[in-house]
Amino acid sequence: MTLNERSLALHRELEGKIEVISRKSIETRDDLSLLYTPGVAEACRVIEKEEEESFSLTRRGNLVAVITDGTAVLGLGDIGPAAGMPVMEGKCALFKEFGGVDAFPLCIDSKDVDTLVETIRLISKSFGGINLEDISAPRCFEVERRLKEVCDIPVFHDDQHGTAIVVAAALLNALKVTGKKKGQIKIVINGAGSAGISIARLLLRMEFGNIVLCDVFGALCPGVEGMNPVQAEMAEITNVNRETGTLADVMAGADVFIGVSRPNLVTREMVASMNHGIVFPMANPVPEIMPEEALAGGAAVVGTGRSDFPNQINNVLVFPGVFKGALAVRARAITEEMKVTAAEAIAAVIPEEELSPEYIIPSALDKRVAQVVANAVAETARKQGIARK
Repeated sequence: MTLNERSLALHRELEGKIEVISRKSIETRDDLSLLYTPGVAEACRVIEKEEEESFSLTRRGNLVAVITDGTAVLGLGDIGPAAGMPVMEGKCALFKEFGGVDAFPLCIDSKDVDTLVETIRLISKSFGGINLEDISAPRCFEVERRLKEVCDIPVFHDDQHGTAIVVAAALLNALKVTGKKKGQIKIVINGAGSAGISIARLLLRMEFGNIVLCDVFGALCPGVEGMNPVQAEMAEITNVNRETGTLADVMAGADVFIGVSRPNLVTREMVASMNHGIVFPMANPVPEIMPEEALAGGAAVVGTGRSDFPNQINNVLVFPGVFKGALAVRARAITEEMKVTAAEAIAAVIPEEELSPEYIIPSALDKRVAQVVANAVAETARKQGIARK
């Protein structure tokens, strides 16, 4: 059986990857009276007087909603909310397995930004955090921005920020391996959608160097036709030399290539034109260039999104720990500073003496990472004054 066939068979067998279980067995009349009526009324009265108590008297303090509209699911595109459910369930399973965070999948049958925002706002009192997932760009930017304005719990679009954080962590260590200097490098990002733009924003904040974003129309530069408003905004703050042309044109002399786009867009010759490049082709399941081809072209370090090659750059290193830390201190938001410290924490999991071209990022299965990230995120939230605990 192929991997897809085995996965489908397992899904049929399990009939769902998550379930709800009780944290206290109900075996006696006293159990029933304490956990439900009449005793439960006292918890309700306390929360009515002070809503913050809902975080300690219910599971809300450790519960995240994983929400999609099904418009950008994996590499499958707009397949609808019901078809997105297996991915949302999987995400919830990862939250629990790696971060000890309870998560619940919610698939909303609407592509309207107003409807999405209002629906999520109306249910937000049931959760300690909101993880947006697989919502297409550029709508995803507007949905997240507006939710942050109306919700007093963390709102985090993992396709954007989880990807950006793990890429930044991998790049921090790749620079150490190659001897390249932060602030003195040229970075080409192919794919100016939600992930690519968020990566660019975080790398700019961390002052990695000059960033050139590319999309189907080539390098983003002021005046280029076909850009959406978010891309036009990014064109103003990236590409300091105002380069134009194709992906191949701007990769020449670059120090870093990051791909969040489509398979087989990069050739061995394009890698050879780089400056001993750090190459992160992250399209899944088929990357922009296969690792062996990138290495043959002279790449110094290669990382992909796949588990069958070294240096898997995977969001599972990010979101369990980020939410674990934010929930632990009841943070009101997940800030840019929290993202930076999360990236630095992931990178620091590997001692410098253990770094190598084949080992710049912890394994996606390394369960140490979530707690390290959680500690960093919680401490940053306290320093910023947005922790409520």
